[in-house]
Amino acid sequence: MAFFVPVAAAVWQTEGAVAGNDSIYLWIALITGVIGLLAAVVFARGVLGSDTGTPEMQRISNAIREGAEAFMKRQYGSIAMIAVALAVVLFIGYKLSDFTAPYANKVVISFLIGATCSALAGQTGMWVSIRANIRTASAARTSLGQALKIALHGGAVTGLVVVSLSLIGVGLLFLAFGGLHNPQQVPYQLVGFGFGASLVALFAQLGGGIYTKAADVGADLVGKVEAGIPEDDPRNPAVIADLVGDNVGDCAGRGADIFESTAAENVGAMILGAALYHPFGLRGVLFPLIVQAINLLASIVGVSIVRSAEDEDPMHALNKGYYVTTLLALAGFAVAIYFMLGARWALLGSGICGIVTSFLFVRITEYYTETRFKPVRSIADASTTGPATNIIQGLAVGMETPAMPVIVISAALLLSYYFGVRGLHGIDIPTYAKGIYGTAIATMGMLSSSAYILAMDTFGPITDNAGGIIEMSDQPHSVREKTDKLDAAGNTTKALTKGYAIGSASLAAFLLFSAYLATIHDIVHQRVTAAGGTLPAGWSFSNVNLASVPVFVGALLGAMLTYLFSSMAIRAVGRAAQTVIQDVHEQFRNNPGIMQGTSKPDYGRCVRIVTGAALKQMILPGVLAVAMPLAVGLIFRNFGGEFYPAELTNWPTINGVPVNLSGAEAVAALLMVGTISGILLAMLMNNGGGAWDNAKKLIETGLHGGKRSEAHKAAVVGDTVGDPFKDTAGPSLHVLIKLLATVTLVLAPLFL
Repeated sequence: MAFFVPVAAAVWQTEGAVAGNDSIYLWIALITGVIGLLAAVVFARGVLGSDTGTPEMQRISNAIREGAEAFMKRQYGSIAMIAVALAVVLFIGYKLSDFTAPYANKVVISFLIGATCSALAGQTGMWVSIRANIRTASAARTSLGQALKIALHGGAVTGLVVVSLSLIGVGLLFLAFGGLHNPQQVPYQLVGFGFGASLVALFAQLGGGIYTKAADVGADLVGKVEAGIPEDDPRNPAVIADLVGDNVGDCAGRGADIFESTAAENVGAMILGAALYHPFGLRGVLFPLIVQAINLLASIVGVSIVRSAEDEDPMHALNKGYYVTTLLALAGFAVAIYFMLGARWALLGSGICGIVTSFLFVRITEYYTETRFKPVRSIADASTTGPATNIIQGLAVGMETPAMPVIVISAALLLSYYFGVRGLHGIDIPTYAKGIYGTAIATMGMLSSSAYILAMDTFGPITDNAGGIIEMSDQPHSVREKTDKLDAAGNTTKALTKGYAIGSASLAAFLLFSAYLATIHDIVHQRVTAAGGTLPAGWSFSNVNLASVPVFVGALLGAMLTYLFSSMAIRAVGRAAQTVIQDVHEQFRNNPGIMQGTSKPDYGRCVRIVTGAALKQMILPGVLAVAMPLAVGLIFRNFGGEFYPAELTNWPTINGVPVNLSGAEAVAALLMVGTISGILLAMLMNNGGGAWDNAKKLIETGLHGGKRSEAHKAAVVGDTVGDPFKDTAGPSLHVLIKLLATVTLVLAPLFL
């Protein structure tokens, strides 16, 4: 970590100048972001200009739209209040120290802009998706290929808006804060942008996940198990709430998740790139933004070429688009390295590591969640002997799932580190610095197709809603067969993108952890230098002392946090689902005509009930995630100094007094171990829940007696257990991992 020392004095204070030619890369990134937004408008106009179906289809679609918009309005109102309160706390915290006070305004401004951009990305994408569902359903009456095109283009709006706003937000802040004149200093002032994005993402994913699974569990348990009615049956009072949940959870929530990943990756990589300013100039700092620009252009082309024949599996067409996007992103990566990083081709190897990791994560997730592979089939077979064996087998599959992804992540980090060292050979910085930049490029590579991946993810809730609209409006069976094909592809894309999300979160978290260590090192260097001293020879904050009690305690608390957070999220689903079940029971009891088909349920009442329950339940786990690292850092900063065995290491001093690093080290341990346990737990929940879900769907195709068989009832129970795993706690852990990294990065000065 000693490579940051030459940069440290400039990082927070110095003035500098940048060659005018290099600034063109910033303008290229900003213009590409605008192109991405314009492409999203073109796709949206094409979707909104399509046919909206019959009046009955429109009535159902309108109910879904109104429920989703009402939930989002209340949810983002709650998030806004939390964000403003945190902004005030952040401002006061920075103002309390003479060293951080000059940066308080910029950090808070970037925090609020990051939160606003994240909210806009989620809102805009969902606004289109809840209008694309009816148009997809209408197109399915005549053409499977046209229905797929509308659904994917609707999803592309989310993907393009998310990446474009992240790119424009970071780029404009870099420009506004004087990045063209102080490129080594300004990236550190952008950390608030990632924190704001993380905060909104956490609450969006938590609230949406609680809503969607509470409605889903309530609808399934009462509808399928008790009443014996099909999925999306209009007699089920919770069916509209269930369809609303597909949008607020899988669309808005995942959009905020990927926005957070791209924003955090951009900021973290720019911080590390600032240390390479001397060999590469501004190009080393702006390289992550150019990679995201390439992501946008490649994804626009990938979405545009997707076509499907009437008898073709929709996944084949979607995969073609993914492969084209990946190849274009790889070519763009090579061009960027040639022009910006001096044609150091070994660095392309780091980018390839990230791209291959992305591909392997998708394929591993497919193996554990697709019906044609052994894990899902083993759960279906276990369902023949009851719910208990179904749950035992599902947990066993879930616990197995982290093995291969961990090996892939480990290989990616090791290889990208190696390529980073080789690629930066001859540059006068330590080997560790070269390797860490290689891992940063791998993270960029993994996120280089994120816009297309997010389009595929949002494709899922659009097609799910379209199937529900067709079922509830009593369309011909041939039309339902088409939407079933699209829905099956949508279920696959949702599962695959969860794997992609946790993989990108893993690499992004390591990148941000490295940025945190760099930030602490540079702050210590600045303070020691300002007092007229020098750092001990060979001292580096990358060496966190495992023999320190605060470090061990911080690590324990980090591991505990992921389990406690998951418990709160799952319990929240259970509590909210109970309110849904009680309402459905009451409606069936008070209005017997519902089951007879002579009267309509009160869909709106169920939507209002689950909305209130979900928003109430999301607050506590969200606050815990933000408060834990802050509390650990402040407590050990003030009370942990005497626990450190100073005789074991060189120690920086100011006027002969050792600098108390206990708070910073305890938070580093919390961050690292929390990240590791969060990654493993998220993989278990995502893939285990997906396997339970598809085991139920496999039985519904006719295996082991098909629908309403004893095996099917057992599979429904297993699926109900897996629902909060795969759609609430698991995806929320993706966000938690990155939130821990961004909040510690923003609050790092307060821990010293």
